Amino acid sequence: MASHGTFNASVAIIAFFLFMGIPSGQAAAGKLRKVNMREVEIDLQNSLDELLGGASASATQRLATIEASTWQTFQALPKNTAGRLAPAAVRYVVHGYFAKEHGWLIKGLEPNAMQSDVANVHEVSVLQDKVPVLVERLLEARQADRGLALNDVVTMIAVLEQLMFDESVKLLEAAYGLNNLPMDEEIDEETLNSVLMIYLVLFDQGEKIDLSDLERLREKLLSLKGRRGMIEFANSTVLNFEYARRHIVNPFRPRRYSFQAVAEITEVLAQRYGKWQNAECRDMKAHLKELDPEGLGRVPLGLFYAQPKGSVHKFSESSDYLRQIGALDESSSEGGAQVVIANYVAGPSNCIASSSYYSVCCLSDCDAIFNEIEHQVLAPSASPEKLLTIIRNISSETQLPQGLPEKLQAIAAHHSGEVPLHGRLFAQWLHFAFPHECPYPSVLESATALTPSQWLGGQSLASNEEKQQHIASPLPSAANEFNIEERWSEYEVLPMHAPSSTSSFTGAGIARTLMQLVVVLVALRAGCLARGCVCIQWGR
Repeated sequence: MASHGTFNASVAIIAFFLFMGIPSGQAAAGKLRKVNMREVEIDLQNSLDELLGGASASATQRLATIEASTWQTFQALPKNTAGRLAPAAVRYVVHGYFAKEHGWLIKGLEPNAMQSDVANVHEVSVLQDKVPVLVERLLEARQADRGLALNDVVTMIAVLEQLMFDESVKLLEAAYGLNNLPMDEEIDEETLNSVLMIYLVLFDQGEKIDLSDLERLREKLLSLKGRRGMIEFANSTVLNFEYARRHIVNPFRPRRYSFQAVAEITEVLAQRYGKWQNAECRDMKAHLKELDPEGLGRVPLGLFYAQPKGSVHKFSESSDYLRQIGALDESSSEGGAQVVIANYVAGPSNCIASSSYYSVCCLSDCDAIFNEIEHQVLAPSASPEKLLTIIRNISSETQLPQGLPEKLQAIAAHHSGEVPLHGRLFAQWLHFAFPHECPYPSVLESATALTPSQWLGGQSLASNEEKQQHIASPLPSAANEFNIEERWSEYEVLPMHAPSSTSSFTGAGIARTLMQLVVVLVALRAGCLARGCVCIQWGR
């Protein structure tokens, strides 16, 4: 395997290619990744046909892996009389899978922020965001409006995942073009390093990358000399690829890589990128925890802004941004405005806009806790006694704040003796039990506040005047004890508990599903009619 010195030499080679210019036909007129809806429809149909038909052993393996990851969550969600999930629950499973496995936030499948009216979660403004809805509606139509079974949900995830991987190949093609490499020829190890570095730059920059801006690309590539972590990330991925092929290659011949082999490597890079970059999220969170000696999961806003010049982490999000995403606690009469650490870390300003379909965001430490609860319960609700036992087994060091066990009993009393796992009140309870891991379940005015595309253009930043105003404010005095009543809200939302639907094949159900499909297909047709797109016939 090449040394780090070879990687740095590769950066210089890439910079040379950029200075020399891109061959005719290789440069894009605008940004790199634009979703062509005709391609999406075709890819979607092909992927769905392949997965449903069990066309390959790899497809079967993928489905089995996804099922293993989602099975316990499916069991824990409320279902209709046919044992199937309503759309809100489907979205929850799909969002959770991508967030947990890849750190991906799929556009159109963002969290609904515990809105009381979750009927509008499918109302998205960007045409490409219709894709997740299209998959869901297609699968639900095939199930005669009975909701989605586990295998349907697994298929939906696999189709969406394949769309992401296919886009990764387009990035690789661009990396080959920038290196002036023909895709039908094998490349050596040093050239592979060059291709992987430029691929990661394109991936990291996301939709904002502009292939016509050669100067900016050159600067980004040269900056890789200081990104030892990215170099090691690519290096270890190639080593793992080589180890898996050790029985079928000649160790005495120089290594050569076909485009297909490089595509397999970059697919792994795309899958693991979220977990790799999460190291920065962990460092940021650790720094914020140091500013919270009382362990309440909050940092005074003035202290949040007042980081020393030498600090690795400097926070500049405005109070309006923090308020809109539910990361600003203004409930305390004495503590002033405070940043909720778990909500801030999970916020959209800490995402990377790396795809036309998704953003890479910080992984949630609460997912592991909640997944363990789902695994132990395997039902939509549980008694407070059982939940307390599970929580204490998860972390023997967890000392619940005074009054919190009683709050769990109160939640159960509100719901006829059991606590709904996926309700707002239990999410609030988990936040106070694990204040640094689990976000506070804010009830936001609009779910669009959680979409990275709304904030990643600098709209989240505070002015210097705003920061100085909060820095000059006196810090709150240390609290004598945690007051659960001051921070607790009795507002409940059960977004997963949709009304039970009939399992019979009814005329009304068919009409409703057809109407939903018509709405989606009309939106797709409107977006590409001028280009003469071929509409797919969904019926079988």
